[in-house]
Amino acid sequence: MYEESIIEYPCDFPIKIMGKAEQNFTCVALEIVKHHAPDFDEASMEVRTSKGGNYLSITCTIRATSRRQLDQLYCALTEHPMVSVVL
Repeated sequence: MYEESIIEYPCDFPIKIMGKAEQNFTCVALEIVKHHAPDFDEASMEVRTSKGGNYLSITCTIRATSRRQLDQLYCALTEHPMVSVVL
């Protein structure tokens, strides 16, 4: 089972997703986030390009409802081959 969390749910929880600046990276990340947090407002998604233009950093602040939801979202993101890092 899951350990107790120091986070009180529900709460706003920022997730940073980083990967190479490929054509569909933003769409792929958004699709995964929306699957696990259907109420996520994609208009609030922040996208930044690295200095050299080779990488993207996407920040999605979701309304987290449980540790299980966050764990499943992190797993889905880190397992995707386009995603390099999830913070």
